[in-house]
Amino acid sequence: MALGKYSRVDGRKSSSGYCSTVTIVVFVALCLVGVWMMTSSTVVPVQPSDVSQENKNELKTDVTETNAENQNDATNNEDNSNANEDNSEGKQKQFEDNPGDLPDDATKGDNNVGSNNQAEKNEAPEETDKSTEQKPVEEKKDEVEEKKEEDGSKDESENGEKKKAEENNQDSESDDTKENTSDDSDKKSEENNSDENEKKSDDNNGEGQIEEKVDDKKDDKSDENKEKSSEVFPSGSQLELTNESTVQNGSFSTQATESKKEKEAQKSSQSESQSKSTWKLCNTTAGYDYIPCLDNLEAIKKLHTTKHYEHRERHCPDNPPTCLVPLPEGYQRSIEWPISREKIWYHNVPHTKLAEVKGHQNWVKVSGEYLTFPGGGTQFKHGALHYIDFIQQSVPEVAWGKRSRLVLDVGCGVASFGGFLFDKDVLTMSLAPKDEHEAQVQFALERGIPAISAVMGTKRLPYPGRVFDVVHCARCRVPWHIEGGKLLLELNRLLRPGGFFVWSATPIYQKLEEDVEIWEDMKKLTQAMCWEVVSITKDRVNGVGIAVYRKPLTNECYEQRPKSDPPLCEESDDPNAAWNVPLQACMHKLPVASTERGSQWPELWPARAAKAPYWLSSSEVGVYGKPAPEDFATDYEHWKRVVKNSYLSGLGINWSTVRNAMDMRAVYGGLAAAMKELNVWVMNIVSIDAPDTLPIIYERGLFGIYHDWCESFSTYPRSYDLLHADHLFSKIKTKCNIMALVAEVDRILRPEGKIIIRDTIEIINEMESVFRSMHWDIRMTYSKDKEGLLCAQKSMWRPTEVETVTYAIG
Repeated sequence: MALGKYSRVDGRKSSSGYCSTVTIVVFVALCLVGVWMMTSSTVVPVQPSDVSQENKNELKTDVTETNAENQNDATNNEDNSNANEDNSEGKQKQFEDNPGDLPDDATKGDNNVGSNNQAEKNEAPEETDKSTEQKPVEEKKDEVEEKKEEDGSKDESENGEKKKAEENNQDSESDDTKENTSDDSDKKSEENNSDENEKKSDDNNGEGQIEEKVDDKKDDKSDENKEKSSEVFPSGSQLELTNESTVQNGSFSTQATESKKEKEAQKSSQSESQSKSTWKLCNTTAGYDYIPCLDNLEAIKKLHTTKHYEHRERHCPDNPPTCLVPLPEGYQRSIEWPISREKIWYHNVPHTKLAEVKGHQNWVKVSGEYLTFPGGGTQFKHGALHYIDFIQQSVPEVAWGKRSRLVLDVGCGVASFGGFLFDKDVLTMSLAPKDEHEAQVQFALERGIPAISAVMGTKRLPYPGRVFDVVHCARCRVPWHIEGGKLLLELNRLLRPGGFFVWSATPIYQKLEEDVEIWEDMKKLTQAMCWEVVSITKDRVNGVGIAVYRKPLTNECYEQRPKSDPPLCEESDDPNAAWNVPLQACMHKLPVASTERGSQWPELWPARAAKAPYWLSSSEVGVYGKPAPEDFATDYEHWKRVVKNSYLSGLGINWSTVRNAMDMRAVYGGLAAAMKELNVWVMNIVSIDAPDTLPIIYERGLFGIYHDWCESFSTYPRSYDLLHADHLFSKIKTKCNIMALVAEVDRILRPEGKIIIRDTIEIINEMESVFRSMHWDIRMTYSKDKEGLLCAQKSMWRPTEVETVTYAIG
């Protein structure tokens, strides 16, 4: 080991004899052993840090390490105490992916951990002061610099240190002196850091900090900031920090860090290099409106029949595309809500056919560079608001926004009905096929109104049973009465007991022969289904009739029917099973037990958003391992903190530009519930291989859909402003092609839209490199305890090389 430049023992080396040398060697070796034993049991002062996992696990052998190393020790102490408590209290399930995805107060035993950590904070300064007082030395700037160089070598093992000390006795004496200097430097450095960190904590609140690099903002956060940030990113990770890297070892990285990074880089290099070299533009017949599972023309051509709209159903390719969908020429940033409800940019959805066909019904009109939406529809030419009010006047029990919170609008057109129901605090799932009504669902989404492309054909819709408060159909062109009422019975599955079916169609008020026949068939069918006719009225302003039916609350009517037609479903038929399940012409029995879902009407909105459903039992274990009601409450509190302390202020997102959001892996819908006060609607996705919590999401007045992320989602390109993926990518990577999911994310996200990914550090690193290869803006990355967060923004960039998707060419 090289001697320090200011060593005070330089003159002693030449005057030492052989015996004295041996004596010194033995003495120094004993001293080092003693120092090691003392420092290995010393509690180092806890300093909050945003260091990454690779630094956290380093073995500490000397109390004279830098502040960043002391902070890593503190993190180890927290992890050890958490592990001990977990062992003593039994197996503790967490958020399925990792034990660090809950706030401190949401994990069993965390209160004890907090008290232990506080005790360490109180005891540590005294012990450190003692060790510093034993070896006082004058502090010099050059010595501090030497200490940094020396710290880079302190990651070696203790055996290596002792061996080196025995071979180089003079160097050991010099090192002894340097350790004194380091102790004093550390003490002063801690004091300086505490003053500087108070200023830095204020600076971190601004949006301008989002894209800062690690060199722009170093050192540590104060204890106060650590307590605050633990609510933002589970297990203490600080989302307010905006560094793209979190290595903190002065100017040097450690060998452990370098080696781990290289292994991670090698692991993801294949996908990164592949993505950089293979991003191509999709060449399909649908062009910039390409939906892979709905535009699989090769599969559609092979269909034996299209009688039941099979050609409008999902036909997903075996190998999902990994190319990027082009942008329409002249595409620009979408108009913000609520102005978007009235008009959108023509070039964003450059289709005029619907304006030509339906313009006289006030669906949509072309006005210069805009497409405008007067708010009309086939059955409400004079505006949706009057039509909505007329329904409630006819049936006051509908109580928009209170009793009736969730609506399914079948055959929605451009979704003006759902768009104006927002004024009543009602959330509407608008549904229509991708058919000759050109881009009707795309118009809805561009306007900021929830909608999906789907058809009532041969399969159940991807929703659980008994979840919608109201189902609406205004001239939706669905033949409800045919084939034993199979399609109307599907609505019966989806409708909550006591819920309403609002039907506005010509058979109600016109006397043409065909209309009369349909009306008679519908009367017989609804009577056989035990639906009560609540109201049949005529809206004289729009010149249409509206019939309102109510689904029964009990099975009494079913049991008293003279004929069991339509029949009751088999007991084994699960009404919640909805993924690729064929339709059946049968009715499910209604729940009887008071603790069964559907036996009672939910709480009124907005109370239902925060309360655990009455049918969640404490005897049931929730997704995170706690009793179900407690699990629900924990999840809600967790996401409220994350949204409040981080997402709304810590990511630099302008929320006025966010309208359409998707939680790609929702559990209880906690994120959507936490955002309910914003002008944002959230499409909650529950994966088909995840715990089926979608009924809980609906029960709290939110909505969502089942989906398999190994397939394309049933929406148009450029549909969403914000995507949120909590440990989704790591799960998909073990199932299917993760690059296909990345291409799907790019497809459904709008240019300048953002994605927030919470996942393992390996996934975060991989996704960061992939997004960079797509020319996305990396707004922020953060990692802690093998977990990380990434916020990225999609750009307008499109590749120039083209890839022809053969199965999508007609």
